[in-house]
Amino acid sequence: MLKQLVEQCQRDNAFAQKRLFDQYINRLFRVSLRYVRHEPEAEEVLMNAFLKAFRSISSFSYRDENGLEAWLRRIVVNEALQHLRANRQLPPFLSDDEIDDQPDSVALPDAGLDVERIYALIRELPTGYRTVFNLYVIEGYTHREIAEQLHISENTSKSQLSKARAVLQTWLIQNGYETETRRNA
Repeated sequence: MLKQLVEQCQRDNAFAQKRLFDQYINRLFRVSLRYVRHEPEAEEVLMNAFLKAFRSISSFSYRDENGLEAWLRRIVVNEALQHLRANRQLPPFLSDDEIDDQPDSVALPDAGLDVERIYALIRELPTGYRTVFNLYVIEGYTHREIAEQLHISENTSKSQLSKARAVLQTWLIQNGYETETRRNA
């Protein structure tokens, strides 16, 4: 079914494009929002990504649903990075001194952390930390690929990831959530 939908999109069928859009809009909006904090900007990134996808779908070779989603996700991520660059939000990356300007505490629910809360915490990270964290941890890019995408060194990528993890861990500890390692120590 999805393969036929892609084939129809490749023939510029507007109805098929709308169906594909509807099928992936929610998942891909969350991807966009992980990189671009404000919803209107994330929506703009997503719309631009879908336009690019529909323009280049003729060169897409359908293998399975996972391949299609991965292809669409990569377009969204690339569009989000392009948006951050165009708005001068990326780079430069934060230095150790600038982290003091970030929130000391993030209010967490009394119950255990859920996926939505972790997602919200990641969105609170400074842009550089958040971008590298998302690319490495969530999207599965290597530090070399991140360095190439962001025009930074691999060591900067590693440093940004380390700092992002440290900030997240600090926020969790400050709000009463300790890692298993700390509890068992």
